[in-house]
Amino acid sequence: MSVEHGRRAFLTASAAAAGGLLPAAALAQEQPPGHQGHQGHAGHGGPVGGPNDRGKLTPGRRRAGEPPVPVEAPDVPKLFWEMKDGVKVFHLHAGHLRREFLPGMWFDVWGYNGSMPGPTIEAVEGDRVRIVVHNDLPEPTSMHWHGIEVPIAMDGAPGLTQEPIPPGGMFTYEFTLHQNGTYFYHSHGAMQEGMGMVGLFIIHPREAFSPPVDRDFALVIQEWAILPNATVPNTSSMEFNFFTVNGRSAPYMTPMVVRQGDRVRLRMVNFSVIDHHPMHLHGLTFWVTGTEAGRIPESAWWPMNTVLVGVAQARDIEFVANNPGDWMLHCHMFHHMMNHMTSMVGPMTTHSRGPGAGGDMARGMGMPNGGHALSEEFGPRLGRGTGENTGEDRALRTGPQPGQPGMPAMQPGQQGAGGHAGHGAPLGRTVPGFPQDMSMMNMYTPEQVAKLRRPETRGMRRNWFTGVEGLMSVVRVLPPDLYDKVVSRQGEVADGASVPGGGAGADPHGGHKH
Repeated sequence: MSVEHGRRAFLTASAAAAGGLLPAAALAQEQPPGHQGHQGHAGHGGPVGGPNDRGKLTPGRRRAGEPPVPVEAPDVPKLFWEMKDGVKVFHLHAGHLRREFLPGMWFDVWGYNGSMPGPTIEAVEGDRVRIVVHNDLPEPTSMHWHGIEVPIAMDGAPGLTQEPIPPGGMFTYEFTLHQNGTYFYHSHGAMQEGMGMVGLFIIHPREAFSPPVDRDFALVIQEWAILPNATVPNTSSMEFNFFTVNGRSAPYMTPMVVRQGDRVRLRMVNFSVIDHHPMHLHGLTFWVTGTEAGRIPESAWWPMNTVLVGVAQARDIEFVANNPGDWMLHCHMFHHMMNHMTSMVGPMTTHSRGPGAGGDMARGMGMPNGGHALSEEFGPRLGRGTGENTGEDRALRTGPQPGQPGMPAMQPGQQGAGGHAGHGAPLGRTVPGFPQDMSMMNMYTPEQVAKLRRPETRGMRRNWFTGVEGLMSVVRVLPPDLYDKVVSRQGEVADGASVPGGGAGADPHGGHKH
């Protein structure tokens, strides 16, 4: 059939169908061979608008009426409680701690009970809770319960509703939970929030929503500005070079492992300073089912694979894990898809010396008070840039650098001239913009790779971590037999078993096995 004939036939059939002259089946016969709409994907959901449309109300393995499953926040502990006179009593200790964002990269942050984010509070709608906050910091603090409707005296706004908790002091918050959903707690001191003082507060309904989920995960998204050779975040910055999920930068996060056929809920809280994050899930279609205000009515759910999570917002998504494989979940802001925010791109690999680090507030905000027109007073500085592409020194080499501790060294003349690993372009300098993609460079030592290859990664490709960076995680949808082996940590699992047809992957250190 010619293109023009096919076009005329389609238009004729469409007009006839619209006028009621042809049944819908006749119009369907005009589709190219092998073509199917949503209605043809019986394994992935029913007709558009129906209860099983893209898995909207498709049940998993659990039955309606069962209690909610516990929430799982990878790499974050839970906060234990004890019952006293019908009240669940929790204790939170605000203080300093060190957090390993990436293997061997430890930073000084603030959090609760030795964790950043703080431990997850889990309760049930109708619970009476008493949360005792102990201030182990050298400055006053307070606690706000984000999204939770509490009595005004419990809101935690310093000065407005209570006196700040002094260093060494404590304050008891007590209230009854009459909501359910994804909430969080955090200090209400702006710069303290930038140091990491946040934690999840999950309130389950008395009875699980229908259809109930088999797995329930929660993620806290944060961003950081950490100057070279520094370990303390620069909370005055409005530019950021580290992004974390539950306190770790990919690939150092723990993958979320689910069984094929499970109904899964992901709760995402954005506690970034100024950046919203369009969170994209590969390979699966989800429905947005909740916000920081609780559950959304089914009629208002949205089918998506990318959801924008704004600052201080929460988004709950649900999907049926019907497509096996290791699927990325990541922010689609390009600079958020790499560690240290800036990849080794453009001319920086050959002649850039980079901007200065730090600088006082006036210089950082673009208000120099001395120097000639071309002086460094007018140049950008890490964490307080005065504008992008302002000169040759715009490109900042903040990524893992050859020659740094634990990083492989490059040979003289290797940069940007064919020695750029993974590119194999001997005339790279002749291509404007080269190099751009450094993701295939092996920048991890065997010791660091051993940290990345935790039990939850068994069956992934050997070099999976080379393309997973920054604000990313991985949802692993595994067939039952492979799922059982990975979760039980028993039995042999071949490299690449979870990516059928993808091979075992290149071994970055020669012969290492899980």
